[in-house]
Amino acid sequence: MTEPLGSDSEENYDRFLVESLDQGCVWGLEGTDGWALCPSEKYGETDVMPFWSQKEFAEAHVQDEWADYKVVPVSTEEFIEEWLPGMHEDVFLVGVNWDVDMEGVECEPLDLLDDLEKELS
Repeated sequence: MTEPLGSDSEENYDRFLVESLDQGCVWGLEGTDGWALCPSEKYGETDVMPFWSQKEFAEAHVQDEWADYKVVPVSTEEFIEEWLPGMHEDVFLVGVNWDVDMEGVECEPLDLLDDLEKELS
C-alpha cells in the first residue's frame, strides 16, 4: 500500500522527484482529446498539466471532467528529455503530485527538469 500524499505541497513535490526516478516513470491522465489540463491558479492565461509519482495518486483524479481519462505512464527519461522541454515551448506549467483536492505545486517545466537532474546527480 502506497503512503498517501500529505497536506504539504513541498513534501509532495520532493516525493515526486524521488519516486519518479526510483520507478522510472511518472503518471498522467490521457483522454480522447489529449492529456488532462486545467487552468493555473497562479497565472490566469496558462494551463497546467498534472503528473503524479504513483499510479494510485493519478487514479484518484479519474472522476468528474476526467472520468473518461486513462492513467498512462511516461518513462522518466522521456519525461525529462522530451516532455518537459516540450511543455516549456508550449507554455504549459506542470502540476506535481496534486492531492485529491487538486492542491499542490505548479511549476515551470524547466525548473522541474533542473530539480530532477539535481536529484539524479
